[in-house]
Amino acid sequence: MQVVEQSIPDVKLVIPKRFGDDRGWFSETFRADILARAGITDAFIQDNQSFSAHRGTVRGIHFQTPPHAQAKLVRVIAGAILDVAVDLRRASPTYGRHVAVRLDAENGHQLFIPIGFGHAFCTLTPDTMVAYKVAGGYYSREHDGNLLWNDPDLGIDWPVAPDEAVLSDKDRIAPRLAELPARF
Repeated sequence: MQVVEQSIPDVKLVIPKRFGDDRGWFSETFRADILARAGITDAFIQDNQSFSAHRGTVRGIHFQTPPHAQAKLVRVIAGAILDVAVDLRRASPTYGRHVAVRLDAENGHQLFIPIGFGHAFCTLTPDTMVAYKVAGGYYSREHDGNLLWNDPDLGIDWPVAPDEAVLSDKDRIAPRLAELPARF
């Protein structure tokens, strides 16, 4: 397993090794000891999974505030996504910047998104299934927050036009970064 820092060092790309033969392949998708050596020491407490039927489904930009803030380790089981982490830590020199990485079932890569970041993804294929491990706090409706997925101030190059994105009502009316109070 290889762990690669991204343009925002706290966000890390995790690349599990795959061992293949004529039957297919095997991979360790989680190794606490290897992740700890790379600085990921979060205690994962919950596994989540989502299924998106349509290409162009956007989920996010979601986050949870303290004391139930969450870190995530995201991977794709079927299909492909553009996975995005947005720095929401006001004191950070990378506040408002983002990391965007393609994750797909074929490459098996994962993205670690630490506490203090918003998370979103856009499906690149139909019938996409995403799984992620959650650390920090369990889901709490009272601490749930979101940010407008296509806020121009974020400069995210989404692979879907705004009028073609499949969105929840919650994500359609989320506030922009400039309207977001300090959360982290």
